[in-house]
Amino acid sequence: MEGEEGGMRRGRGFMSAAEDEDDQEADVTTPLLKTSGEHRPAISNKVEDRGPWYRWVFSYPSFVLLLMLLTYLLNQLDRYMLAITAQPLARDVHFGDLACDLNASLPDNVSTQGVACNATSVDSCLATTNAEGVLVCVWDYNGQGLQYQILAGPVFILVYTFSGIFISFAADLYNRKNLLALCLVLWSVATILTGLVREYWQLVVLRFLLGLGEAGCTPFAVSLLTDYFPTSYRGLVVGIYNLGIYTGYSMSYALGNFITLANINGQGWRWAFYISGIPGVVLGAVILLTVSEPARRSAPPKPASSPSPSAGAGQSLEDVSRLTACQKLLRTLKPFLTVSVVLLCLGGSVRNAAGYVWAYNTQPYFQSVGQTRQQIASYMSWIPLVFGSIGVILGGQVSDFVMKRTGVTARVLVLSVSQLAAAPFAAGTLFFDAPYGYIMQIPTYVIGEMWVGVALTVLVELVEAQFKTSAIAVYLFIITNIGGNTPLLVPPIQAAFQNAGTAAGSDALRDALYILYPGLYVGGGLLFLVTLCSLRYDRRHMRYSRMTEDNVTAPHDD
Repeated sequence: MEGEEGGMRRGRGFMSAAEDEDDQEADVTTPLLKTSGEHRPAISNKVEDRGPWYRWVFSYPSFVLLLMLLTYLLNQLDRYMLAITAQPLARDVHFGDLACDLNASLPDNVSTQGVACNATSVDSCLATTNAEGVLVCVWDYNGQGLQYQILAGPVFILVYTFSGIFISFAADLYNRKNLLALCLVLWSVATILTGLVREYWQLVVLRFLLGLGEAGCTPFAVSLLTDYFPTSYRGLVVGIYNLGIYTGYSMSYALGNFITLANINGQGWRWAFYISGIPGVVLGAVILLTVSEPARRSAPPKPASSPSPSAGAGQSLEDVSRLTACQKLLRTLKPFLTVSVVLLCLGGSVRNAAGYVWAYNTQPYFQSVGQTRQQIASYMSWIPLVFGSIGVILGGQVSDFVMKRTGVTARVLVLSVSQLAAAPFAAGTLFFDAPYGYIMQIPTYVIGEMWVGVALTVLVELVEAQFKTSAIAVYLFIITNIGGNTPLLVPPIQAAFQNAGTAAGSDALRDALYILYPGLYVGGGLLFLVTLCSLRYDRRHMRYSRMTEDNVTAPHDD
């Protein structure tokens, strides 16, 4: 196995960049770093690849990791607050679909047990009564429909992904922590202002600004973290960073539901956005004042006797800074033209689509089957936090463990197996009634969320070190454009079931989610499996090519 790794490292071109970093990490010193047109010594307080774990747990890089984790937490909290507050927001601003719903302003002594507000017409809805003959239903905006999905998808996703590409190019040349702090403040201010909206177009503009700010989060943060920590810790570190997904997502249920119910100053959902946005302004200032820009880990120059298809893979930061924008774009996109990386992106896109569909339809789905805000928050405010976090950390540790023994292809195996194993539990969430539907979310998160950090780690190990930030942005551009716009399919699929007469109301939504939630888990897992086969083929092919080259160039006795 060692011989195969050595041959592959010399012969596999762009795939060798991350591995070459390991050869020089012990020799990292304090090179001059170009930031914003100035040269200054870069810091050298990085975690070394040797020594016990507790040496880096209480180190300065771990402090930076904590700040990046908090940043990602706020990123997810602010992003998904729309999904949790969609119904009261839609009723104030007037957008989305009109539907029959339980009257939330009924006195406490009015019983609604056994009442189903699922009428499909205004008259039948308003005529629905409880056992005592009291009218209990209203016809109002339900926070669903095409206008809602447009806010959740295209308005946010398009600017999020397109701006992320251009932002990442700046990150490969200029001060990343300054740009990250700026982006954090921008999206936090947009979140605060969302609490003041009165018209639908204002929501559109602020979601646009939210996407613009959040576009810089992961490219900047992951690039910083991979320069602070060695490759042997990379899967774990990226996994810890991705805890922000589940912490922020869970907090959106707690804040979005309980703050809305608290009805502070009679403003309900508006205070959920105020409370979510203010901490980001403070954290942006902390990052700006306390985080140092690390020296970038760049691969050493290739010796003349070891030619590589990826010429310039060992190019220094100064060499990269002299590339034109077109040259830099071409070098960044080069690995994305290979079959293995294309398949990795497709698998990530399909799996990401399942996540977006569920994230923006969890609250509407559980409300449609009769769950109250308190009931939803009592489960969803901690299940993603605890078990999603376990899943992403477990994924990082498992992938690091198997990678040390069998190489990068083993990480892809973790991706495939985890998604196929999680799919039945995702289906169980929709099949079982509460509380068992909520309980099915526990194994779904533990197993299904192992993919997040692992996929990013695989990508970083397949691209040139000097272009990893741009490569991350391209990857996020692809999977987010595909996955983030997939929720637009929910309304037409739901309508198709209703028009066909096979389901109505919550049943039609459930059937649509069967296709776009567990169904896409299976699709992503199968694509990751094909990616694994492709990577193994690349390894065998490049090893054979290297052996052939050695035989041709070796001296022969006459």
